Amino acid sequence: MNNPQQYYTSRIDKHYLSLNRIKKQLIFSSSIRLIVFLGTILGIYLGYPNTQIIMGIGIIGLSTFIFLISRHSNLMYAKNKLQKLIEINQLELDVLKGDYSKLDSGKEFIDPTHPYSHDIDLFGNNSFFQYSNRTTTFAGKYKLAAILRSNTTDDIKRKQDAIKNLSEIPDWRQEFSAIASLVNITTPITTIRKWLLDYQSFVPKIMKVLPGIISGISAILVVLLFLEIITFQIFLYWFFIGLAITGSQLKKINQLYSHANKVKDTFEQYYKLVDRIESMSFASDLLKEKQQNVINNKRKASGTLKQFAKILDAFDQRNNMIYGIFANGLLLWDIMQSYRIEKWITANKNNVDQWFQVIAFFDAYNSLGNFAFNNPSYIYPKITTDGTILDTKNLGHPMLDTTKRVDNDIHISEEQFFIITGANMAGKSTFLRTVALQIIMSNTGLPVCASSCIYKPTKLITSMRTSDSLNDDASYFFAELTQLKRIVDALKNDTYFIILDEILKGTNSK
Repeated sequence: MNNPQQYYTSRIDKHYLSLNRIKKQLIFSSSIRLIVFLGTILGIYLGYPNTQIIMGIGIIGLSTFIFLISRHSNLMYAKNKLQKLIEINQLELDVLKGDYSKLDSGKEFIDPTHPYSHDIDLFGNNSFFQYSNRTTTFAGKYKLAAILRSNTTDDIKRKQDAIKNLSEIPDWRQEFSAIASLVNITTPITTIRKWLLDYQSFVPKIMKVLPGIISGISAILVVLLFLEIITFQIFLYWFFIGLAITGSQLKKINQLYSHANKVKDTFEQYYKLVDRIESMSFASDLLKEKQQNVINNKRKASGTLKQFAKILDAFDQRNNMIYGIFANGLLLWDIMQSYRIEKWITANKNNVDQWFQVIAFFDAYNSLGNFAFNNPSYIYPKITTDGTILDTKNLGHPMLDTTKRVDNDIHISEEQFFIITGANMAGKSTFLRTVALQIIMSNTGLPVCASSCIYKPTKLITSMRTSDSLNDDASYFFAELTQLKRIVDALKNDTYFIILDEILKGTNSK
C-alpha cells in the first residue's frame, strides 16, 4: 500500500470492529462463569451429605470453571492487543501530521563527544531518533541507537533489502509491537543474562525425584480417601509430611523465587516475539540470517522460551495461599518447580543471550522498516564504488515541513571540498545537517529524502556545534581546537566525509 494514512485509517476501523466483537464475547464469558459457579455450589448443597456426589460435582465444576477462566484470560489478551494495535495506528496518524510528542526522544543517548550525533540532532526532542523510533523493548531501543551511532559502511545493500522487506509487512511489524507493548518489563536484559549465567543449583539430588514419588502416593491416598478405605486423619498426617519436606528448602526456594518473579514477564513477552520471528517468511538474506539464530534442528527457541515462561508461571502459583499450601503438602510443588527451573537454566543459559539479541535486532529494524513505509516517495541510494562520493537531486531534510522545505542538489567527488556561504538565517546549517543526516541514513540502509541519490559509502565526522556549557571565549576556542584535532587524528586511520560549520568562531582572549 503506497498511502500510509489510508492504511492506518483502515487498520483502526478493522480493529475497532474486532474489539467490539471481543467485548461481547467477554460479557458472555463472564455470565457463563457465574452460572457454572452458582451451579456448582447448588449441586454440592443438593448432594450433601453424600461425599462421592459432592466430590464428583466439585471436581467437574472446578475443572469447568478453570477452563472458563483460561478462555476469559485469552479473550482479555485479545482485547488488550487490539487496543494496542489501535493505539499504534493512531500514533502513526499523529506522526504523519507532525506530532512526535508521544515518542521517546532518546535523550539519554545525547553525547557531545560523538563524531556527529550531537551536531546533527540525532537524539533528543524533535530529533531523528524520536521521529523514527518505534521500539517496544529496552534492548531494541538501545540497538536502534547503536545502529544510528555506529558510523559503519558495511553491508549497506543487505541493510536496504532488510528494511525494504520489513516496510512491506506492516501488519507483522504492528503485531510484533503490540505483543511487546502488552508487558511492562522493568528488569534489564543484562541483569537477566547475568543471573542465568551465574546461577548456582541448590536442589539436592534426592529432591529431583522425590516430588514425583510424593505426588504419586498423594494421588493414591486421595482415591483411598474417596473410597473411604483410609481415614482423613491418615491423609492429614501425609499432608503435613509434605509441608515439612518443602519447609526444609524454603529459604533457598524463596531466594530463587525473588529472582524468578522479576524475569517472568520478560520470558512471557519474549517467547511470543520469537514465535512471530520464526513464523514469518522473510525475503531478505539479513533477516533470514537473524531468523536462523532462533531456529535449530531440535527445537525452536520460541518453544524453549515458552516452556520456561510456563514453568515460571507455575512457580508463581505459590502466591495463591490455598493452592500453595495444598500443592506443597501433596505435590512438593515449590521443590518441583525449582528443579524444573534449574534444569532449564542448565540446558539453555548459553543460548538466551543470542535469542535476546535477535529480538532486539528485529525491534530496532522494525522502526527502520516503519520509517520506509511512512515515506513511500523516498528513494534508496544507489551504491557506487567510483570517484563519486555523493550525487543527489532534490535532497531535503526528512523532518522539515514539505511545504516550507527547500531541497537542493549536491555533487561531491573524492578529494573535493565545498564552501557554503550565505546570509544569516539562509539555511546554511540546515543544509549541512541535511547532507550529514543523508549519509547516516544511507549507511543505515534507509531510503533518503531525494529524487535520486548515488552514494559511495563513507564514514562521517562533523564539527558544527560547541558545547553550550563553555561560556568564556578561551574555553570555547579551546573546545573548537579539540574538535578539529579529533578530526585530524581520525583521518590518520580512515577516510571520512567531513562537515565543518563556522569553525574557530571563538576568540582566544588570552
